[in-house]
Amino acid sequence: MPKLRQNLSRGTNQTGGRIYNERLVLSIVRHQDGLPKSEIAQLTGLSAQTISVIMQQLEADQLIVKGQPQRGKVGQPSVPFSLNPEGAYSIGLKIGRHSSELVLMNFVGSILETREVSYRYPVVEALLAFVEDYVPELIEAIDEPLRDRMVGIGIATPFELWNWGDEVGAPKSVMDAWNGFDIKQEVSHAARLPAYMQNDATAACAAELTFGNEDQHDNFLYIYIGYFIGGGVVLNGSIFEGPNGNAGSLGALPIRIRNQGEHSSGDAHQLIRDTSKISLQRLLEAAGEDAGSIWDKESDWSTLGDTLDTWIDRLTDDLAYAIVSAISVIDFPAIVIDGDLPALIRTRITQEVSVKIATIDKQGLSPVTVVEGSLGNNARVLGGASLPLLANFTRNRDVAFGADQ
Repeated sequence: MPKLRQNLSRGTNQTGGRIYNERLVLSIVRHQDGLPKSEIAQLTGLSAQTISVIMQQLEADQLIVKGQPQRGKVGQPSVPFSLNPEGAYSIGLKIGRHSSELVLMNFVGSILETREVSYRYPVVEALLAFVEDYVPELIEAIDEPLRDRMVGIGIATPFELWNWGDEVGAPKSVMDAWNGFDIKQEVSHAARLPAYMQNDATAACAAELTFGNEDQHDNFLYIYIGYFIGGGVVLNGSIFEGPNGNAGSLGALPIRIRNQGEHSSGDAHQLIRDTSKISLQRLLEAAGEDAGSIWDKESDWSTLGDTLDTWIDRLTDDLAYAIVSAISVIDFPAIVIDGDLPALIRTRITQEVSVKIATIDKQGLSPVTVVEGSLGNNARVLGGASLPLLANFTRNRDVAFGADQ
């Protein structure tokens, strides 16, 4: 029997709360597959009669399906319920600095189709053409009777793309075109679908919360190592953005490590300096080595040698101090580390961060567990694809980021 999570929002038996209650039940079934109605009633605080009505409606809407009855020692067999993979579909768009990706995703988070384009730097017109050309293909991959279950396109993108012209080597005029460009509205028009948008690292965090999070942590700091480092904050099972949407903007976190054996401080810098893939690229280029493999999804980075070791050592030094700083402010019981990295590299980083955290003075702080994320380079585009589903089928607007059409 799956572990029950007791801190989900409680339902209401009031008639006006029907939609809320349906979304609450869907959220519970998504996170705890195979629950019978009796346990769903226990978790929601709703009456058995109310749960029966809700389950009948969700079945009629083809959002959930019954499993095989499970016989216990006494009483009637219990019937487990699961999400229907064909209950809804969404499209995810990840806009990156050197590539963009479209995916078709079903209701349980499985990627059904993928389209990708690479470029030297992002161009507004090329992005819209990519969407216009390939979104219809993705929709056609759904069986025709099910195509009306497409709920929208979710966009995961770095914010303020126009500020990164120097980093990607783009002409100023090309990057200036992003300033004032309404990405959500224009993508919605190009795709002919309702659009939802979120920062790419926060979207990745949402994907981990919704489709990963194997240990079912309700409170954690999420760290994503990509072109730049970013992250997200999960509190009480929901994404916390902060009043200005900047919660989890880890790259700006100041880092100062004292030199060993000295009273003077070491250099002060932002976390982003040594903890992003662009910093690894610069190290490789300075050593006269080819950095192309770090942008190849199929590469395992096994040929990078001492330069990779140097990068990981610097990255894990800074991450360890950043994590201790973070848990000093919010009592995170868990830290989740993921990224656009080979799985073995992610494992190594997670392990070395854990070792280094153990050497830092944490008097007065609660223990923290550092674990790997589970989605890797798919996290951001899955996060984008999750936005329409979260907005339409989750129990509260916090998880859906307050996204609107």
